[in-house]
Amino acid sequence: MRDAEPLIETMAGQLRELLAERDITEPMLVGIHTGGVWIAERLRQLLGIAAPLGQLDISFYRDDFNRIGVNRRVRPSELPFDVDGRHLVLVDDVLNTGRTIRAALNELFDYGRPASVLLAVLVDRGGRELPIEAQVVGARLKVPVDQEVQLTGPELLQLVIQQITP
Repeated sequence: MRDAEPLIETMAGQLRELLAERDITEPMLVGIHTGGVWIAERLRQLLGIAAPLGQLDISFYRDDFNRIGVNRRVRPSELPFDVDGRHLVLVDDVLNTGRTIRAALNELFDYGRPASVLLAVLVDRGGRELPIEAQVVGARLKVPVDQEVQLTGPELLQLVIQQITP
């Protein structure tokens, strides 16, 4: 187990610099359920962003939906703001193949056309299958393919690397 707070603080610093560089003053944070929502809420606090937090459940947008079926814990997505013309920061816990982010982008664009979308992830573990790259990364970890990285929380955010059980 590893405390995620220092990584989130690293992300907050990177995001603060990137937003200033791009002259973005009112970003809207959107977390992907569940870990991304926890991280986005913490970033929102650290950056002093008053705007409400958006939340996406991408269950119906996954490209393996026909194979794995519906997630038992599907939640409604909540975007309490207009997406059109807004600068969004999409937040997730672990970036691996890029397929989760592709699904999240598909859902976001169903809501409208944002001015820009920045991607912020707690951990980039490589293994990309799609050309997707995060602009903000808490840590880059080399994790064997037979292991997974999970974020536990929400009260105490911890990273756990464990063997995948078949």
